[in-house]
Amino acid sequence: MDITDVLWGNGEQLDLLQMSVRASCMFFIAFLLIRLGGMRIFGKRSPFDMIIIIMLGAILARGVVGASPFWSTVAASTMMVVINRLVAWLCTTSDTANDVIKGKHLLLCENGQIHWDNMKVASLSKSDLMESLRLETKQDSLEKIEKAYMETNGRISFLLKKTI
Repeated sequence: MDITDVLWGNGEQLDLLQMSVRASCMFFIAFLLIRLGGMRIFGKRSPFDMIIIIMLGAILARGVVGASPFWSTVAASTMMVVINRLVAWLCTTSDTANDVIKGKHLLLCENGQIHWDNMKVASLSKSDLMESLRLETKQDSLEKIEKAYMETNGRISFLLKKTI
């Protein structure tokens, strides 16, 4: 038995030391992949980015616990990050691709009038809208709101009416 087998192990029957060594290596690999992918993966929190985050964690974990070959999980994770970068680049060059992949914002309220059809599409109640209004603008009435949008990241943004 050589030092590699002692520290790294084989298959799913890993001891404490072997899983710790694998986890340590995977931490630095994950760190490099996140740096390669860019901060956009965590900054935008779009549905597309959330898929990448969840899948990346699930795939990398398989290499730590020995459920899949270590380097295969690293290769698959690297491919996911590369695809994320390519799709992000495509979104910057094509408005159509951007709308298909990331979606479009949804007008929820205009000049104090709620657009109930869009509220239904967004699965929001009036109390949800009012809660976001209070949290985002410190207002408790839609009277001073010119427009409210459900953004592609799930947050509600408010544009206040201009005061003269």
